[in-house]
Amino acid sequence: PPHGGTLAQVSDGYVSAHPNAGLPNAFGEYDETPEEMAATLKEFATSGLLNLVGGCCGTTPAHIKAIAEAVAGVPPRALPQAREQAA
Repeated sequence: PPHGGTLAQVSDGYVSAHPNAGLPNAFGEYDETPEEMAATLKEFATSGLLNLVGGCCGTTPAHIKAIAEAVAGVPPRALPQAREQAA
């Protein structure tokens, strides 16, 4: 994820992602399934890019449940000062 990766590299604060459930279709509805959205956010989280995840437009309780399950147990992104202290 280019933008998320850039933010994670330059931010010395927490990084969060709250995406829409896809782009709105011709009817203004969001078509991305909970499973699709959760898989994307799991990839971001396991790549060490995120501290907080959630959802925005088009997300439902099923989306949030799938996201929570997908990132359960994944450690949050280490803050730069924490990385420096560990080195």
